[in-house]
Amino acid sequence: MPSIHPQYLTFGNLVNKRLLRIPDYQRAYSWGREQRQDLFSDIEKTHQNGGAEHYMATMVTLSKSTKLIGTDEHQISEVVDGQQRVTTLILLLKAIEKMLDTSNRSEARMAKELADLLVKPETDALLLLQTNHDTSHFFANYLRNGEYPEAADAKTLANRELLRAMAECESFAESWKASGSLAPLLTLLKNRLTFVLHEIEDESAAYTIFEVLNSRGLEVSFLDRLKSSLMGAAYELKVGNKMEVIDELHRVWADIYRCIGLRQGMDTEALRFAATLRVVARSPSKPLGEKEAVDSLKQDATTAKKIVEVAKWLLKVTQACDTLKANRRINAVTRISQARLLAAALNLRSDLEKKERDNLFRLWENVTFRIYGMYGNDARTRVGDYVRLAWEVVNEKIGVQEIARGLKEIGSEFPIDKAVEKLRNADFYSDVSEELRYFMFRYEEQLAREQGQNFLSEQWERIWEASAADSIEHIWAQSKAPVSQVHRPGNLVLLPPGLNSQLQALDPKKKADAYTKSGLLIAQQVASMLKKRWKRPAIDKRETMLLDWAKSEWSD
Repeated sequence: MPSIHPQYLTFGNLVNKRLLRIPDYQRAYSWGREQRQDLFSDIEKTHQNGGAEHYMATMVTLSKSTKLIGTDEHQISEVVDGQQRVTTLILLLKAIEKMLDTSNRSEARMAKELADLLVKPETDALLLLQTNHDTSHFFANYLRNGEYPEAADAKTLANRELLRAMAECESFAESWKASGSLAPLLTLLKNRLTFVLHEIEDESAAYTIFEVLNSRGLEVSFLDRLKSSLMGAAYELKVGNKMEVIDELHRVWADIYRCIGLRQGMDTEALRFAATLRVVARSPSKPLGEKEAVDSLKQDATTAKKIVEVAKWLLKVTQACDTLKANRRINAVTRISQARLLAAALNLRSDLEKKERDNLFRLWENVTFRIYGMYGNDARTRVGDYVRLAWEVVNEKIGVQEIARGLKEIGSEFPIDKAVEKLRNADFYSDVSEELRYFMFRYEEQLAREQGQNFLSEQWERIWEASAADSIEHIWAQSKAPVSQVHRPGNLVLLPPGLNSQLQALDPKKKADAYTKSGLLIAQQVASMLKKRWKRPAIDKRETMLLDWAKSEWSD
């Protein structure tokens, strides 16, 4: 084990004469509002405690080289651990710089000091911190010019959180400015927030230190633990091509973290699914937990070849999970873990023809929506059946017909006739908004086919992006319809986001024109039915029409 000589540093000393880099094989920015608010709370408490210091966290960096800037030598270091907190604090420094009053001599001096710290004055290309996976350059642009777009403009989860962090840091700095001066805040950040820094020169030592810190209770995600274990194992290899293995692992983990940064919860799911589907000796009865998953994959990584195989397998499963999460139209079918596992397994079968895969996915959709959407069963239903079939799809490479038989068997106790009757006269609004949107989307597809039209996805993209409540419309308004009628399937329709709030409690007949102009066939169909009074008989008629269609749409 390498000797560990930690340095106890204030944040000011930590960033002094250093150029920090986050390599691509590390996680992208992943802190959310809760972690940032905890950080701000720590800063507030430190301020209230007078002159006391506040320990922030442990940080591990890998020294790479030095860079002469002017007459000062700067250490270029890759951040191995601690990047989330440091990134947020650096954003806070920029927020303070922006809000300092440069017409005031003292504040102008502080602003110049911060500007030179964040963006080195001799060259605009050198930043105090260079982040990873930021293809839109939001972080770099913010440090250079203080500008950033709305979080909604970001295409990935990591970038959205980065943009939210900028807005929240500015809001926090603004609150300090409103209560007096920003100087005490800057002084506190530089001199009273402390870190324990492990600055090493050998990457292999970084993973050893990481394991030691983890064993001492450092809060680390299970995915990061797996990466540390695999990288550490690679450095311990006694083979001639060890550095080639390590370079390949760097590339694979860069791709894993790039993919994980797209959406919420990807790291946990990809890790659990990868291990569950790789269990060789037996078919598991449920998805493995995170710790079980890490232990299982570590046990498999016994040679150079196996170490790389495990990393590449995790990447494939991560990409399969991302394919599912990217398809917002099936959110109602993918809210159950074991159902997502089976869908991911189908995505992993590269030997299937497109038509075969499409047919299997349609059957999977139908069975899954019947069980969890129409019957309303919870996640305890059919766990083992989904997991075993997923394992067989991947490990035994069962054929298309056998997969189809397995899916039909899973859904055999949930026939479509009874599923439809469960929706008749039922509340199809409370707690099932995703299911309703999915139901209406499939009906819109059907109407487009019947009318020989190309399915227009523009309006539906807006619907998927908005919350369900922004699009679900009660034809007979909630404030006027009897309780027994208001949430029935026959009284519900989807509209472009926001239009339902404009119509509110209007009489149904007065909504017809807006429905016609909505651009949605399902709303236009309702408009054609509003020539007569919209009361229970009309709701019964439309509901029967929808459920008759559903009976054929979600059958096997």
